[in-house]
Amino acid sequence: MSKFRRLAIYTAAVVISIVLLTAISGVQIKLDGLIKKHELRYTGQIKNAPPIVAFTTMALGSFRGLLADLLWLRAASLQDQGNYFEMVQLASWITKLQPRFSGATAYLAWNMAYNISVTCSDFADRWRWINRGIELIRDEALEYNPSDPMLYKELGWIFQHKIGNVLDDANLYYKNKLAIGITEIVGASPDWGKLAAAPKDYAAFLKKYPQDSKFWTTLKDAGFKSYEEFFNAYTDSGKLPEKFVNDLHDPTLLDQLRDYFQAEWLRKKYKLDPRLIVKINEDYGTLDWRLPEAQAIYWATKGLEATSSHRDISCERMITQSLKDAFMSGRLLSIDDEKYASIVTVPNLDVVDSVLRTFQEAYEKNDKQNSFRSAKLNFMKDAIVTLFNYGRYKKADEVYKELRKEEPGKYKLKLEPFVMKEWAEDVRDSTSKKATDVISGLILRSINYLLYNDLDAALAQEKMARYIWTSYMRYNADTKARTGLAPYSEIKKSVVESYVKNLPPSLSKMLNARLDQLKQEKKEDQKEKDKSGSGK
Repeated sequence: MSKFRRLAIYTAAVVISIVLLTAISGVQIKLDGLIKKHELRYTGQIKNAPPIVAFTTMALGSFRGLLADLLWLRAASLQDQGNYFEMVQLASWITKLQPRFSGATAYLAWNMAYNISVTCSDFADRWRWINRGIELIRDEALEYNPSDPMLYKELGWIFQHKIGNVLDDANLYYKNKLAIGITEIVGASPDWGKLAAAPKDYAAFLKKYPQDSKFWTTLKDAGFKSYEEFFNAYTDSGKLPEKFVNDLHDPTLLDQLRDYFQAEWLRKKYKLDPRLIVKINEDYGTLDWRLPEAQAIYWATKGLEATSSHRDISCERMITQSLKDAFMSGRLLSIDDEKYASIVTVPNLDVVDSVLRTFQEAYEKNDKQNSFRSAKLNFMKDAIVTLFNYGRYKKADEVYKELRKEEPGKYKLKLEPFVMKEWAEDVRDSTSKKATDVISGLILRSINYLLYNDLDAALAQEKMARYIWTSYMRYNADTKARTGLAPYSEIKKSVVESYVKNLPPSLSKMLNARLDQLKQEKKEDQKEKDKSGSGK
């Protein structure tokens, strides 16, 4: 081979190598950008990581991905076979092997809460799978990724959509179980301000109650060896141990300890911080935290706090939608703690201005996206009807005027004809929540008229409530298992009891007397009808 030919070959090889290296470098830069964008590699120290996560991160290195892939294949195979129980452990392992791959955890949680849960015919089994999905994000993934808004959004979605909606025929079971669980810890009407003022964690508790304080000496005298043993005794019974209470002899300190242990139990079991609950209540109005909509708002708020800009359209949309739902059915009147087959809620009318404000703020912050404006206009129509139903005529008229300003020339009817028109459409197309809200509002108006001794108006309102209940059940006869209403008598009983509870004793006594009188008159009317019927 000539010297020139050899030189040409070497030169060509060098040129080709340079071209290939340049191309590879470009591809590598692009891959590194994608890896950084999607956080597929993490070389720093993971915060809050348990020993097993720290070990796998350091010891396995890049091989963690291969092991995680094998676990994914195993999980897919188990799901195809209908063998779901091992998947709980596999999901936890995958999360620990790839703690920063939040998309994988979100998918696994969604799969458990939605796909796997509905394969179970028993509602209790479904609820366990939904809880496992919640725990995977809330108790594991968020410990490693506390600044990822996507995880907060996915967690809030399970509360808002899976538990809060009516698409699953076990939705009433879920709502009851959630409400019962929260009530077990903080009761039906907690003083969130007092819970927020209690020590925020165990370290703050030790600072307020050092080892030589009265709490610790009484704890030992009552036979408890450690704080953990005492705390477990509290959560098992739902109250401070009796011997401890009897030995302490300090009512003020007992109240403070109850506040702390309630707040700490809530933080440990549901990861809910009373201090953030107070802030959310201040921002939007007092929410009922036994309901899924409030919890969806909580996690979406956490998601916004986690971002540097405090903006995320998914979390903002979740807050607006959940606030709207909280307005429509955000006050819990009664639960079914035996059969879990019914639940009665009524609107939280006090949050109407917050809902309108939040829709408007989201619309302006997100480049005036039309979806937020459309949602606001739809909400305004629903709010007008609901406010009117509950006797808030002045507020209903105020919102109606705003609606007419938003869409000039479209709404020419006066307020009451407009409401009647909306009622007719609502009965045909509404959800069970919305129908219950309308019925509850009419019953409440009936009670108000009865209290002011306007019997004709009271009977007219109740007649309309019964008509809507009957019409709704007739229209939805084929889907009662999922969307049917509670019995009319049960709805009425819950509304009356809630109303009477907040009346002064004199008015309460007067109302009960008139309700009894009305029952007696109805019985006498029925007897007359029976007599006239038999005479024919």
